[in-house]
Amino acid sequence: MVLYFLCFVLFCVGLYCILRKRNIIKMIIGLGIVEYSINLFIILTGYRRFGRAPILAHDQQIPNMVDPLPQAMVLTTIVIGLALIVVAVSLAVRIYEKYGTFDITKIRRLRG
Repeated sequence: MVLYFLCFVLFCVGLYCILRKRNIIKMIIGLGIVEYSINLFIILTGYRRFGRAPILAHDQQIPNMVDPLPQAMVLTTIVIGLALIVVAVSLAVRIYEKYGTFDITKIRRLRG
């Protein structure tokens, strides 16, 4: 239960960075933190204490097998999240080239 709470705390830290920071780079870092906390939560749902890998031999049952579906989902979300972060960083670079700042309040004021 403690791990779920720490995962929630990590999610809240990332959400705070997204909502309260005015620097675009800090907002992107917050987005990455949120993504990693969600991935951690998905991995924790499939975790079993002293679990074994889901590799089966012919006619063999594993009594305490770890669920492989959350692991496959996290691998997919890592790839999608990486693409999202790359697009966000490229947009931040283009905004910096155009306006010369990463501050959201100054960018909103310029309107150009």
